[in-house]
Amino acid sequence: MNFKLACADFTFPLLPHGRVLELISFLDVEGVDIGLFEGRSHLWPSKEFEDLEGAASRLKKQLDDLGLEPADVYLQMAPDLAPYAINHPDESRREHARDWFIKALKYASVLGSRHVSALPGMPFEDEEPFDVSRAKCIDELRWRVDQADKHGIVFGTEAHVGSIAPTPEEAGALVNDVPGLTLTLDYCHFTCNGTPDDRIEPLAEFASHFHVRGAANGRLQASFKDNVIDYKRVVDALDEAGYSGYIGLEYVWIDWEHCNECDNLSETILYRDFFRGL
Repeated sequence: MNFKLACADFTFPLLPHGRVLELISFLDVEGVDIGLFEGRSHLWPSKEFEDLEGAASRLKKQLDDLGLEPADVYLQMAPDLAPYAINHPDESRREHARDWFIKALKYASVLGSRHVSALPGMPFEDEEPFDVSRAKCIDELRWRVDQADKHGIVFGTEAHVGSIAPTPEEAGALVNDVPGLTLTLDYCHFTCNGTPDDRIEPLAEFASHFHVRGAANGRLQASFKDNVIDYKRVVDALDEAGYSGYIGLEYVWIDWEHCNECDNLSETILYRDFFRGL
């Protein structure tokens, strides 16, 4: 399998963004996953979208000067995922989420990224039945696939802890219900709930982007030594599925799900070397 490695710019939140990009270039990987995470990353969409073309052009020059490629642009609209979930019961919030998604596509186009990621939505069972929440997700994801296609961009959604698709089976069903939808696939969101690799593996055929870090039962993020995911088997599954995207090294440092208890730099290097050695 021929693949390129990327590193997320949100892996190192305590450094200025320019230094983060320099550090990623020193890691000698090919790409960068750009996080547009409102309120919790270097690049907040509310600020980047004020001068969308200018901001994306400046970032593109930074990446070009460092010999890095934009592997993915990942849009998240608030630190709490509920207020602007794509299927929020409030129509005005759904419209705002659509507006920012279009802007993220334009941002990615200027940047030169051919891939955009966003979350799939979540259940709002205190306000409406689960089936109603899921139906809204389907509608919104279909719309996003269509819009991404118009921009020549691949759209991937990440089934995650607390989402409308918290299991591999539900993630697969979501893709089957939305023609053209792909996954930004991260085993960790299933592994932390005790799901074995062989149940996650069928999702490889739907992957357009792939996140890597350690995980274990009860731990969304774990060190290399404590990891239980068989990434050699994962690479074989991706290879069999004809995967040609990036392998994104995606340690995070946030006060959620114990995700601030790893040495992100060391763990990123360990996984970089592991994948290079395959």
